[in-house]
This record gives sequence, C-alpha cells and structure tokens, in this order.
Amino acid sequence: MPPTRNDSHGRAAAIADAQAGFDSGTFLEDLKRRVAYRSESQTSTGAAALNAYLVEEMAPTLARLGFTHRIVPNPVAPHAPLLIAHRHEDDALPTVLTYGHGDVVRGYDKEWRDGLVPWDVTVEGDRWYGRGTADNKGQHSVNFAALAAVIAARGGKLGFNVKVIFETGEEISSPGLNAVCAEHAAVLAADVFLASDGPRVSAERPTLFLGSRGGVLFQLEVTLRDGGHHSGNWGGVLKNPAVVLAQAIASLVDRRGSILVDGLRPPPVSAAVRDALADIELGRDASSPAIDPEWGEPGLTPTERVIAWNALEVLAFKSGNADAPVNAIPPTALAVCQLRFVVGTDWERLAEHLDAHFARLGFVDVRVTVRSASPATRLELDDPWVHWALDSMARTTDKRPALLPNLGGTVPNDVFARTLGLPTLWVPHSYPACAQHAPDEHLLGSVARESLAIMAGLWWDLADAAPAIVATRTPAGGAAPAMPPAGA
Repeated sequence: MPPTRNDSHGRAAAIADAQAGFDSGTFLEDLKRRVAYRSESQTSTGAAALNAYLVEEMAPTLARLGFTHRIVPNPVAPHAPLLIAHRHEDDALPTVLTYGHGDVVRGYDKEWRDGLVPWDVTVEGDRWYGRGTADNKGQHSVNFAALAAVIAARGGKLGFNVKVIFETGEEISSPGLNAVCAEHAAVLAADVFLASDGPRVSAERPTLFLGSRGGVLFQLEVTLRDGGHHSGNWGGVLKNPAVVLAQAIASLVDRRGSILVDGLRPPPVSAAVRDALADIELGRDASSPAIDPEWGEPGLTPTERVIAWNALEVLAFKSGNADAPVNAIPPTALAVCQLRFVVGTDWERLAEHLDAHFARLGFVDVRVTVRSASPATRLELDDPWVHWALDSMARTTDKRPALLPNLGGTVPNDVFARTLGLPTLWVPHSYPACAQHAPDEHLLGSVARESLAIMAGLWWDLADAAPAIVATRTPAGGAAPAMPPAGA
C-alpha cells in the first residue's frame, strides 16, 4: 500500500530514493547524456542540438513521469524551440509550474584545463566538470530526478498537478519566452512557480530566492567629427571624445562606485530585506574574487549592495585602437554600460534621467541609447509560499536556509511573475564559484546530492501544504485546461 500524504516515513523514503539514484551513478549517467548535447544557443551551429535536447532527451524523460508534451516553435528565435508539458491528476488539485533551459553558453573547448572536455562530465573529487553541469542541465536534472522519486514513493500519485515550460534560449536572453507564455497563459496557469537556476549564497548553505534584479543595457556615445586628426597638429584645440565620455561617465558614479543620478537609485532598503540578508556573507567560497570593501553604496554591507541595491557598471569602452594606437585624436568614443536594479527603481525612464543629468552638467555631446532591458521582480518576503519553502528545506537539511529577496543577477522571472502572475520560488543547486559561463564549469557533487533531498522534500510537502496556501491567496489559474494539440 502506497504511503499516505502525511506519512513521514514516505517522505523519508522519497528523499532516500532520490539520493540513492545519486549514489548508484544513475544521476551521473543522466547528466553525462545531457551534457553531451552541444546545445549552444549563442552559435549559429547549435540549432539541431537545441531541438534534439528537447525531442530526444527531455520529452522522453517527462513522458516516463506521466507528462504529455508538445514542442512549441519560437516566434522570435526559430532555432530555439520550447517545450510545454503537463502532468494532470485532478482539476480540484493545486498546480505547480516549473521551468528549465536546455541551452548553454559557448563551450570554449580549447580554453578548458588539460583533461577536461566541455561535452563530457569529468568527476574530480567533489567537482563534476562539464558545460551545463551548473547552468542549467545539472539543476533541472536534480528537480526531475527528485520528482520521479516522489511519484514512486506516493504510489504513482503526487497529489498536485505539474506543468513545465522548457526553453532553449535562456543564454541569449530568452527570446520568445514571454510571447509563448502570453499566448499559452491559460495552458500554463498555475498556483505557484518552483524552479532552479543561479547559485546558492555558498556551497554549504541551501538557498531560496524570490526574484531577480533587473538589467538595462545602454550605450553612451560621443561623436565629434568624421575622422581622426593628428595629435601634434591639433592636440589642445580639438575636444577629445574619449576624454569627454570618460568625464561624463565619472559624473554618474563617485570614486567609490556610488550612483550619483537620483533617478537611477532605488528606494531605501527595507527592514525586512535587511533582516533577511543579515546573516548572509558574500564571497565565502575559496575561489570567489576578493571583495573591495570600500566599493559601492556607503552604509550597506557587501551582500546588501549586490542583492538590495543598484549597480551601474561600464562593461566596455572603445575609442581609437588600443592594440595599434596612432598619433591622432579619435573622432568617436563609445561605452557600453549596464544598470542592475532592484524593485522600485524608475528604470523605464533611464534614458530620460541620463539626458537630464548630462544636460545639467553641460555634456551636450553624449548620446544615450537603450539597447535592452528586463524588469526586476521580487515576491513578498512574508508570502505563505516563502514560509512553506523555508520550513520544508530546513526540515530536510537541518540547516537554516538563506533567503534572498532576489538574485543579484537576472533570470527571466518577470515572465512568470508578471506575464503569468505567479508567486515565484527559486531553489538553486549551484554555488558562486562554479565557473558558470566560463571554462571549467562544474557542479559540486555534494551540493547535487543534498539538492536531490531538498527537492524531494519540497515535492512531497507540496501535496500536503498547497491546498491550504492556495486558499489564503487569490487563485492565479483555476482549473487546468487540457494540453492543446500539436500544431495548434
């Protein structure tokens, strides 16, 4: 007889089964097979692998767990299709939406250390090297393996419905994800969103984050003339665009990196956010870069500066040719900049704020162009879903999980929080020094094993807690519609 929902022995059995798959090597075999797909979304040659990852790998995996699915064409990036899947038990049951992405950044094959290949998993002690092990193949592999363990422990019934949206373009800013979710909003309707991406605050501490900082990519350009002019003949009487632009950038932040444009600063950090971040220390892992303690907004801890505040960064600066300089005053200067921002920032008027700032200071030659932007999102810290997730994670690990109001980086959370209107919970299975997006990317085996237990506990506890939590909130979805036919 299958265990009942409230059977603590059943919960323990599900967790043990999830970790047994790790110990037996089954989880590693699955991850090796997935890493072998050269699913680079940033190259023109990756399209076949992106589609194959969905059709050959994820679709059969989900089918074995009782999901129906369809491949959805991407209306913005045709080479990066999506997958929508649904495991439906009963219209009266709560529904969770989960997410993953099968694409990875470029392999940079020749830049990996000797003995490592990006398209195979190499285990060296606790480190599992391979492209996608941390971002995101290892993470969604944990989640589906844990889900399988709970389905088995409950005798084939979860006690809730599960929907999946899987993309293959996250590493190129998720083109088409919002459009597909908006078009299929009824199909993707749910009560809560639960997924995994990004790093924990440290390898040893389980983490829950509720959204992400937003980002605006913009350029500053100074063009003063059509061509260069000899610096000996004209130096001292012609404005140098690089100097003008450097001074304009220096007016945006002070010498310690604090933002000087009022319109680009966030609201004060709330007491609730400060409390959540009080025991979180940034950069604890051995391979993390050394923090510059005097850099950033005064009066904030390093963690608050990354999680609860805005940062204005210069990503690139170009004027003339630094590799082969000539004795000429360059005609143009260009800087590519980024504002990372939290909820409450007036980011949609960034160009307006910068234009007014430069005009006030007399930088009339600086032209501002916004290239791209994504909103900041954050679930309320006192939401009942947050308390439920933290309690479940603590029960499984006997550790106090870290609660991040939002990730310092950016995930496509706005699609789930705004377009689909869902409370969003992210449980990351990587750690800050995983070399994500770089050569020698790796997953820690110890973190993966603990994460299998965490996710099995969450999937198990969802059946018990979800009905009461849903009753306290305004339902986001209602009855689950049937999957549309392929080609619809």
